[in-house]
Amino acid sequence: MAASGKKHVRNTACVIPGGFTVLSLQFSPDSPAQHSVFVKEHKVRAERSSGRPLDRTLFVLNVPPYCSREVVRELFSIFGNVSSVELRDHPGSSEGSEPKLSRFFRPAEKQGFKVGYIVFEKSASVAAAKSHPRHVPLVVSTDQRPVKTGVQKWIQQYSQSFIPPDKLQQSVDAFMQDYDKRKEEEEERQRNEAEKQKDDEEGWVKVTRGHKGTKARPHSEAANHRALQREMRKKRRKELMNFYTWQHRNTQKEHIAELRKKFEEDKQRIALMRAQRKFRPY
Repeated sequence: MAASGKKHVRNTACVIPGGFTVLSLQFSPDSPAQHSVFVKEHKVRAERSSGRPLDRTLFVLNVPPYCSREVVRELFSIFGNVSSVELRDHPGSSEGSEPKLSRFFRPAEKQGFKVGYIVFEKSASVAAAKSHPRHVPLVVSTDQRPVKTGVQKWIQQYSQSFIPPDKLQQSVDAFMQDYDKRKEEEEERQRNEAEKQKDDEEGWVKVTRGHKGTKARPHSEAANHRALQREMRKKRRKELMNFYTWQHRNTQKEHIAELRKKFEEDKQRIALMRAQRKFRPY
């Protein structure tokens, strides 16, 4: 009975304070040394990222430097199909974890131990990883799945650092096509806004509701000038000339006064010309 009790204890998972389960890693089947990683179910209610489902994400600590994303995926695939693997220097939110760069240009990875977020296709895989016994190590490098280290790893990294010209050209062409498309859409949007700012023959301006989430932009000098011109045109249209009798009478008086003023100016100019005329007998 005692022997069976010890065997039962040996086959159970090793859980430490904090809710972490200890898993053993062994680099090769004949390696005498083992490395411990600590896993637990990822439960962060404040994180709403769809990339880390709360019931299918496993949080891993103390991931060694020789374990890449592909190696981690292969190691934990014994518990179930893995959807994605994320390795980071420190725990944190998945939003903005890495800069958005081309797949040919990646920032240099820091060497050292990392933390990982492993997303499984099924939630039962998380429970299987948490219940895995510590005395059964996960083998990193096997004959079917060799992991290069040392000089061999450096040679592989150096060879992979060269970018194939044809693939790079395809990436550049795709980027430029996307840029041209976005530029045309922006020009079309600006033309539509300019058309909306123009008033019709009767002075009406069509006001439409913008897209959801768009922020109001401050008026520019050109926009203020256009608004002032519209107000002046509206004001001129509102003025009714010679609508009342007294307006018509005042207009006639002003016209007669202007004619008399012009007549007096002409008389003075003629008198001045006569005074300046010289006597020429011959």
